[in-house]
Amino acid sequence: MKPEISIEFFPPQTPEGVDKLRAVRAELAKLHPSFFSVTFGAGGSTRERTFSVVKEIAAEGHNAAPHLSCIGSTRDNIREILGEYRAAGIRRIVALRGDLPSGMAETGEFRYANELVEFIRSETGNWFSLEVAAYPEWHPQARSPQDDLDAFVRKVKAGANSAITQYFYNADAYFSFVEETRARGVDVPIVPGIMPIVGFTKLARFSDACGAEIPRWMRKKFESFGDDADSIRAFGLDVVTELCERLLKGGAPGLHFYAMNQSALTTEICKRLG
Repeated sequence: MKPEISIEFFPPQTPEGVDKLRAVRAELAKLHPSFFSVTFGAGGSTRERTFSVVKEIAAEGHNAAPHLSCIGSTRDNIREILGEYRAAGIRRIVALRGDLPSGMAETGEFRYANELVEFIRSETGNWFSLEVAAYPEWHPQARSPQDDLDAFVRKVKAGANSAITQYFYNADAYFSFVEETRARGVDVPIVPGIMPIVGFTKLARFSDACGAEIPRWMRKKFESFGDDADSIRAFGLDVVTELCERLLKGGAPGLHFYAMNQSALTTEICKRLG
């Protein structure tokens, strides 16, 4: 059986960005992903833009999975959004805690993602297939790996159908995480998140902020290329393709690509994977 892939976008801020994403989507649709997901800004800041991209994806005949983060939200707020998605025929949601927008002190009526999952189930039954987040290298705000694992198990027990991980470049971290969750009775698919490498400086900054480790040997190699964009791209493609091969060989149920609204790298990796 062919492993499934899914692809993530963020809602563009400009009309040019919207046009560009349409072209990118047309390109990536050739890979026949099981769904396209669309991110949701802190505190619902991109709500309208997320919804408009999601509706467009659905109108093009693809499965769309909007992200829905609950921090800083009320139950009425979330209920309204669920109603909009349901009316649009959306059947899948990526349910997240999300980050508190800067300058906002109140967490709202939800504190954790498991509370959001419970709420969606109580409001809509099994209408939505629910994806939750997983952190093979642990959530940067978790007090301990144990705490983070507990939080993940709570989300699944609250009614999640599957999980998508934060991106990582160490396959062992993923396999070890899956093994630990299986030992805790969690049997939902855990799909590895894959971040193709466009440039190194931005990736290093982003990874430090979200707790994704770039192994030392990779950092050193990238640093040695300096400003040589072609070498960085070629090495990045090799590293990520090998990672995907190892994950699929080791039993990963599929791959979720963080495409960053671009098509070339995801397309090339999938081509190499056959």
